[in-house]
Amino acid sequence: MAHDPGPTSEGPTKLVIRNVGLMLSGRIEEPILEADCLIAENGKISAWGREKDLDTEGATTLIDAGGTTLCPGLIDSHVHPVVGDYTPRQQQLNWIDSTLHGGVTTLISAGEVHMPGRPRDIVGLKAMAIAAQRWYENFRPSGVKVMAGAPVIEHGMVEEDFRDLAAAGVKLLGEVGLGTVKDGKTARQMVDWARKYGIQSTIRTGGPSIPGSGLIDADMVLETGADVVGHINGGHTALPDDQIICLCESCTKGLEIVHNGNERAALLTLNTARELGKLDQIILGTDGPAGSGVQPLGILRMVAMLSSLGHVAAETAFCFATGNTARQRELDTGMIEKGYSADFVLLDQAQHAPGKTVLESVQLGNLPGVGMTVIDGKVTSQRSRNTPPAGRIPTIVKGG
Repeated sequence: MAHDPGPTSEGPTKLVIRNVGLMLSGRIEEPILEADCLIAENGKISAWGREKDLDTEGATTLIDAGGTTLCPGLIDSHVHPVVGDYTPRQQQLNWIDSTLHGGVTTLISAGEVHMPGRPRDIVGLKAMAIAAQRWYENFRPSGVKVMAGAPVIEHGMVEEDFRDLAAAGVKLLGEVGLGTVKDGKTARQMVDWARKYGIQSTIRTGGPSIPGSGLIDADMVLETGADVVGHINGGHTALPDDQIICLCESCTKGLEIVHNGNERAALLTLNTARELGKLDQIILGTDGPAGSGVQPLGILRMVAMLSSLGHVAAETAFCFATGNTARQRELDTGMIEKGYSADFVLLDQAQHAPGKTVLESVQLGNLPGVGMTVIDGKVTSQRSRNTPPAGRIPTIVKGG
């Protein structure tokens, strides 16, 4: 297992991935690309298409995909990291490395709330948020990108605090409702201050998950006006159906479904969003580490569950975990786009899994096998130790 620092300056690099059997774009409007080859230069996507039409000369890293599926690296929109690759929530080491083996290349913090002795005074919470942002910016466990430094709002915060946080590099708020602010009017003021300085907000939804949290119902969610409706299917306890439907109807931004929530409520959210023409707002998270533990395959499980039980094409369900989240979170990853980060997962149908193709197998509720992950154009893992073994795996022909 590697613990990688953040980006460093190196010589020019060129990654070529050839012999791709299926290329998923991450873009819900066009989830499948007509391409069998992709090129990335200096960690950024530069071209894709048919190999015969591309300039593949001069590769510093050459990967033969062996007919497997290339998908943008999966994004977990809702995690609770603390420091490094350790979580005190379940006393578990290397949970981020394990998550990488589930195809996830980017994690988004919903608050570093499991830090022992987490400060709740204004000076302390600001200091911890800035520190968390810095240590994950400077240190990537196993190469995984962790967008952290997400302070939980507390009573007593003023506009200047949000300006200071933004100036220091903080871009996220932790879940509204996990701190002392539990009324919509106060939360709305703080969310507005955060938005003014470019900080994105998430509000938790449903019943309390840990001591100190509380019920956040649809009225407070709407009054607060946060950018993401966090775990709309509960974390763990979901809201009544009519409130979930109301949120789907009223909210114009992220509708986040999580692994650690209520599966029935997840399907209700999916079906309602589909009826409203809002599938582009569906994003996925695990909400781990938490009382349900760590879920290395949580995002893949959500993709398979929503595709199979929610009757959504698998290529569309993969967009929930890639491009939809990238757009909502304003990331330069999660889609096959020129200039975007070269973050990929190479997948194949699991050995002996039913279905004629990897997509059909996922639509039957089966997990695919992960054969390789790539972050910023560098191979970060090969055959997964966590997914079912893939029928085919890519090989590194040169470099890596």
